[in-house]
Amino acid sequence: MSTDKVAGGGWLRSQAARLRPKPAVPGRAGPRVRVAVVTDSASALPHDWVELHGGGGRLTVVPMPVIIGANVFSDDDSELEAAMSLALASGTAVSTSRPSPGQFDKAYQGAVDAGFDAVLSIHISGKLSGTLDAAQLAADRSGIPVMVLDSATVGLAQGVGVQAAVAAAAAGAAVDQVMAAAQEAIATAAVYFYVPSLEQLRRGGRISLASSWVGTVLDIKPLLGIRDGAVVPLEKVRSAGKAVARLERLTLDDLAARAPGTARVGLHHFGNEDQARALGESLQAERPGLAAPVLTRLPAVLAAHAGLGALVVVVSGEMGPPQVQPGS
Repeated sequence: MSTDKVAGGGWLRSQAARLRPKPAVPGRAGPRVRVAVVTDSASALPHDWVELHGGGGRLTVVPMPVIIGANVFSDDDSELEAAMSLALASGTAVSTSRPSPGQFDKAYQGAVDAGFDAVLSIHISGKLSGTLDAAQLAADRSGIPVMVLDSATVGLAQGVGVQAAVAAAAAGAAVDQVMAAAQEAIATAAVYFYVPSLEQLRRGGRISLASSWVGTVLDIKPLLGIRDGAVVPLEKVRSAGKAVARLERLTLDDLAARAPGTARVGLHHFGNEDQARALGESLQAERPGLAAPVLTRLPAVLAAHAGLGALVVVVSGEMGPPQVQPGS
């Protein structure tokens, strides 16, 4: 059984309960608009969650391509993780590309074919990828209204917006309400991460402020975050052990600033699952009552830039029941 399926199982069941369709409201005016949600694989959604809520065309995840040497892999390719781990370990060039507008054409047409009336398309920060532009090109020529949202973030920070959008759409919200639900969820999310080296981020052009650390400090272990859609430096630490300890402290400080019982944690790993699991257990020990963190592999399109051994923490608000206005 995969670790993605084991970790956060109780949380997945609670979300399933929230997503059950609500009974129709007597006297509601007009037919209900059915809204589909589209995202990209940078959202790092747990496989179980996608399988549970992606049926019937409600949710489509567009895979992002990863280029290893002369070979192009889709982010959902079963051979990609092993191929990329080997490439990163051996220094083989690894890069990424945006999905094509044609992939989004297919996703939006799939929503049409499944009987949906509108689409909310939620994507990785436009400052980190051209995915948003490809989605907008396809949206402009779609046969149904498509609203494209820049999440201004990555990983499960983007994913919580997708989850909130799916919940609102399943509850019968109009597309503008679905977007508002996504934006509200994303606004609660904070991203903290540790990378063993800045080299992959430097090669991919994904660092700006943090680039001043390269070449000026030897063998630093950087702690980074996402602010306003871009990678920003948080702290410089001299050893991997101290870096993980500081990552834990940043997370605990964030949790302490939130009302008890209102936060959840997601952990991403690539090549260091045991380390991520240990961090999750330590967070629960330090923060009694914290739900088991959702543990997922860092999407390959993100690992290509973060490198082997990246450890990512996402702290977000607990998703409440969607608010749907009468008549929507």
